Amino acid sequence: MCGVVGIVANSPVNLSLYDALTVLQHRGQDAAGIVTLDEGNFRQRKANGLVSDVFQQKHMMRLKGNIGIGHCRYPTAGSSSAAEAQPFYVNSPFGIALAHNGNLTNSRELKQKCDSIFRHVNTSSDSEMLLNIFAWRLQKITDCQRLPTADDIFEAVRGVNKEISGGYAVVSLIIDIGLVAFRDPFGIRPLVLGQRKDENGKDEYMVASESVALAVCGFELVRDVKPGEAIFITKDGQLYSAMCTDHAELKPCIFEYVYFARPDSVMNGVSVYAARVSMGTKLADKIKREYADLKIDVVIPIPETSCDIAVQIARILGIPYRQGFVKNRYIGRTFIMPGQKQRKKSVRNKLNPIPAEFKGKRVLLVDDSIVRGTTSGQIVDMAKEAGAEAVYFASAAPEVRYPNVYGIDMPTKKELIASDRTNEEICKLIGADALIYQDLKDLEDAVRGENPELKEFEESVFTGHYITPGVDDEYFAYLDQQRSDDAKADKAWKDSNESLEIYNI
Repeated sequence: MCGVVGIVANSPVNLSLYDALTVLQHRGQDAAGIVTLDEGNFRQRKANGLVSDVFQQKHMMRLKGNIGIGHCRYPTAGSSSAAEAQPFYVNSPFGIALAHNGNLTNSRELKQKCDSIFRHVNTSSDSEMLLNIFAWRLQKITDCQRLPTADDIFEAVRGVNKEISGGYAVVSLIIDIGLVAFRDPFGIRPLVLGQRKDENGKDEYMVASESVALAVCGFELVRDVKPGEAIFITKDGQLYSAMCTDHAELKPCIFEYVYFARPDSVMNGVSVYAARVSMGTKLADKIKREYADLKIDVVIPIPETSCDIAVQIARILGIPYRQGFVKNRYIGRTFIMPGQKQRKKSVRNKLNPIPAEFKGKRVLLVDDSIVRGTTSGQIVDMAKEAGAEAVYFASAAPEVRYPNVYGIDMPTKKELIASDRTNEEICKLIGADALIYQDLKDLEDAVRGENPELKEFEESVFTGHYITPGVDDEYFAYLDQQRSDDAKADKAWKDSNESLEIYNI
């Protein structure tokens, strides 16, 4: 999962891009980058690290220009190489920079395609492959004899959509032309459009992964970029849009609402906060209906994503809500940690229990989801070590039984605790006295309640049904090689020995 942003304004955009990336930091903590367009040249800074670490004053002063894009990365295959920080750029044709949130499921075929059209790819990143396919399509249309028109750009995006498969939200800059943004035909990955007026009343535009990025920069949310739609904004601020696929159908990733998105964002017409409150309502109703025999003294969230859910559960059950864990906010998301040993250590560093909230009590712990079970098991242990008489565990999401292939770095199937196990077996493995999962229909209804027009979701992690072609046993075998903890540990070792500093302007 990554965060992307693009801005076309009438004044320098460097600070707005920076501010946007800081509020999208939750989407990726591995690397960050910004490219701006200034007098026909790209200005770029990207490196490993948090946004606040990557961009210092000297970098910001050099990122000149009224148009730019930004990216914060979390790697879907465990790579932390500085060479794979985004945005990427190519010089031909015209000069194009691109950043991408998501994952392409036919990246091996795309690499072969790039080789066949004599476009060299320097990294293993599918985003760089996507950039080269887009550049190649533009080159074919214009023959490098003229600058592309809006129609040319839309035709190029149509060609890209035919070549690539998976989940993707893309922002791109073309020198002397403007900004291009497009979304996959199912709208799996989020992308929103915003607008504001400058001091002279002229329009300025912004696209971003979440609406919170618009708000922090003073843009109003206009709408979501539609599935299969491309947005083109000229360097002079003229906006064009077009549908660039023959088969568009909105099926957004439901896990965005469970875990990834900020609660103050609105995506696909759905308030993330309201959806999570509704998840709490649904889960509380299930507890009342099916687990009435549990004697619960206190409801405690595992911070932070589950806090709104837990508050609603406590309210409906009429049980006290307490913050029983103190979170170290300077530890990254353990979900993203590349290796099992590092992940286990990070949980203990990240959370510390308040013994008074646990001692002698029957505690209901609430989390957004259970993936590997590593974090859940350690948190149950901490609660019991702090004196809890009994620990019940509730998940706001159903059982995660299958890997995600659309941009979420879920582990291989065999590393998922719910894969091929019953709930009783999972409960025993994490050491809980009872385990309660949200029903899938209730999760769907919790999100759909904010926007009844959402008919379907991308929910393959729960069902094993993948909505794009080519996700088969062969693909999963390839994915296992990329995503297993052993593979990530090996990759992390190689990355740690890489001394390259990329584009250190």
